[in-house]
Amino acid sequence: MTVQEAKIRIDELCDKLNFYSYKYYIENESPVSDYDYDMLQRELKGLEEKFPALIRSDSPTQRVGGEAENTFEPVNFEVRLESLQDAFSFEEIDDFDRRVGAGVSDYSFVVEPKIDGLSVNLEYENGIFVRGATRGDGNTGEDITENLRTVRSIPLKLQKPVTITVRGEVYMSKSVFNTIVKKQEDAGEIPFKNPRNAAAGSLRQKNPVITAERKLDIFVFNVQKYEGTEFSDHKNSLDFLKELGFVTVPFYVPCKNIEEAKKELISIGEKRNSLSFDIDGAVIKVNEFSHRKTLGSTAKFPRWAVAYKYPPEEKDTVLRDIEISVGRTGVLTPTAIFDSVLLAGSTVSRATLHNEDRIKEFSLAIGDTVTVRKAGDVIPEVVGVKNHCGNEIFVFPSRCPSCKAEVFRDEGTAAHRCTNPECPAQVLRLMIHFCSRDAMDIEGLGEAILEVFYNKGMIKDIADIYCLKTEDIAGLEGLGAKSAQNILSAIEKSKQNDLPKLIFALGINHIGEKAAKLLSSHFGTLEKIMSAEKKEILEIDGFGDIMAESLVRYFSLPETKALIERLISYSLNTKNLSEVTDERFKGMTFVLTGALSMYTRDEASSIIERYGGKTSSSVSKKTSIVVAGEAAGSKLRKANELGIRVISEEEFAELIK
Repeated sequence: MTVQEAKIRIDELCDKLNFYSYKYYIENESPVSDYDYDMLQRELKGLEEKFPALIRSDSPTQRVGGEAENTFEPVNFEVRLESLQDAFSFEEIDDFDRRVGAGVSDYSFVVEPKIDGLSVNLEYENGIFVRGATRGDGNTGEDITENLRTVRSIPLKLQKPVTITVRGEVYMSKSVFNTIVKKQEDAGEIPFKNPRNAAAGSLRQKNPVITAERKLDIFVFNVQKYEGTEFSDHKNSLDFLKELGFVTVPFYVPCKNIEEAKKELISIGEKRNSLSFDIDGAVIKVNEFSHRKTLGSTAKFPRWAVAYKYPPEEKDTVLRDIEISVGRTGVLTPTAIFDSVLLAGSTVSRATLHNEDRIKEFSLAIGDTVTVRKAGDVIPEVVGVKNHCGNEIFVFPSRCPSCKAEVFRDEGTAAHRCTNPECPAQVLRLMIHFCSRDAMDIEGLGEAILEVFYNKGMIKDIADIYCLKTEDIAGLEGLGAKSAQNILSAIEKSKQNDLPKLIFALGINHIGEKAAKLLSSHFGTLEKIMSAEKKEILEIDGFGDIMAESLVRYFSLPETKALIERLISYSLNTKNLSEVTDERFKGMTFVLTGALSMYTRDEASSIIERYGGKTSSSVSKKTSIVVAGEAAGSKLRKANELGIRVISEEEFAELIK
């Protein structure tokens, strides 16, 4: 390869890898698989070694990780959070062993799984959790303390009053990931691609409540700094972390030599598909800390550790059919049906195709030989076509497969939707949403009972819920007169819910809880919202074309109008009960931090909104007041730095008298 050819390829690889890194670290998207990314980076590194004069300053090989985004406050680390050099074969593992042996003698290893999540730095003072941050570029990360507080496996108080800084990997379990993806697909949203992508996106939410809903976990795998007795080796330090109450990285195994370490790599590889969490490899570390100090680090990696990467498992199979299912919001989702294959530890015969664009991208036809793998070793997906059979490309339906109503493509997205709100495929899912806690909050009407009612023909749409009678319910298996009365009482109580709950409960595409509150506050009644034109809706701060168009389309449908008329006839409240009459907090922004004892966060927020104010999840110069509860952390510190007024719960109670 000539110098000119090498320059062209290096430029191409740098630009491509930097783009992929930005999409992943900044936008929480994964445009390529980890394996493909690693292979491209390895090619780039090889070319740079041959042509060092061509190394670019922005080459991804010249930095530890991505730059920290400005969204959160920067945190400078006293001890650098290093990344690891990758190995893709046992030959490279042997090379690593020879390099270690050239620097030290009488050494041993510890092998542990490499958790596939987001690396974080946790700081404790006298046993109390005080700050947490993302890894960032290894030297500077982002303060996400409040979000990390929602991770239940992170102890807020240790078993001993020690001052220590540790490093861990926040991850999302496979079961939680599957549940979230199903909800996203039902709602017509673009689903997370893998659990790591989901964990990263969840931790960087501006609203910690959303982070809490994602049910993240953590494994702690390293002591970064400790004010106490020095540890002799890595295994002892992990044992100590367990004593403090941390959930440490699972099955860390001491190995006397590299041959034992390789056997453990094989063992981890064999069990990886049965684990409840994702791993993206396994790590071999020199156990003795004195040897680590001697070996030191390069500009990018420690010389005392290496990460072994397992290749993704892919299988070729024949596509037999493409099924189209309809979600709660009417989104049509294509699923590939193919000859069964054993993939990542389980037999699969179905895989998501996401949307019509993916079908067109692959020019898919029934009978094609397709390549299948599990995204993040969890969700089966079609990743390409091995061989086209010559049949006609599959045509996405223009009519709903459930009710035959017209299908439209959602503006600005790849989603196709059924226009019929009475579509049978949507009705049950809509009922479940309608009765859920954040919507109409009808206690006792869970998914299982609603499914029974629907299958028996007792309810055909959400309005029918308000027609249920005691004798209808009490005669069903497992439900007596008392259960029936409790359900009917909850249904009756829901009629008095505030307007935002009703708007959200209707399941209008693109209209979530916040949008429902904005609509209710702006228009005041359901009738005015229904008759609003697009230009009127766009006057609301926070509403864009897609949301406004979706709202106008929904309320223009005859079926919607008939449904609303029935709900009104059953005496459901259609007025905004929380309309501001006392504007003592008008123009003020509050931030709630720490553990509140007199009010829940939702209660305090509702009070502030009722008096004309608003709440924010982050402190800035625009913040008017910070209400600080017990164990308030980074937000309190920032408020003091900015000179923002800080009050206690008791003072807040005085303000609202």
